[in-house]
Amino acid sequence: MKETQRIIQLFEKGYNGSPWIDVNLVDVLQEITPSQAIRKLYPDANSIWEITNHIISWRENVLERMQGVEVDTPGHNYFVPITKGASDWPTTLKKLEASQKEWIAFLKKMEESALDTLYKPNKMNYYEHIQGILQHDVYHLGQIVMLTKLMEMD
Repeated sequence: MKETQRIIQLFEKGYNGSPWIDVNLVDVLQEITPSQAIRKLYPDANSIWEITNHIISWRENVLERMQGVEVDTPGHNYFVPITKGASDWPTTLKKLEASQKEWIAFLKKMEESALDTLYKPNKMNYYEHIQGILQHDVYHLGQIVMLTKLMEMD
């Protein structure tokens, strides 16, 4: 099996499959109500919605890098307060789904040799970027799971 196929499997399992960690983004996020998504348990903490937007933005950022675009990371690191109404939570989930489809389509076309391509601004290759975004998704999925558990205790 090609490495790009293995990477696609990891993306699919983490998004809506059966990963080793036993939870995936879709199953966790679809159970979250808009009021839970926007709620901040602590004033300086991020809400689930903010974390989800952060995940989406980083997925987009890294995908652009993989397409040869030099992308600056904003000072807010894609953690932006939610200014939309609760009815917009499903739109955010659709954006996450779109980012998943974009990644899978990109990876299906990617040549194996491109994994060694260097992204000059940070001197990391594309393989490292892909592994980084997969790790990033799981890291924040863990935060979201913890926030939902804390809300249940509240």
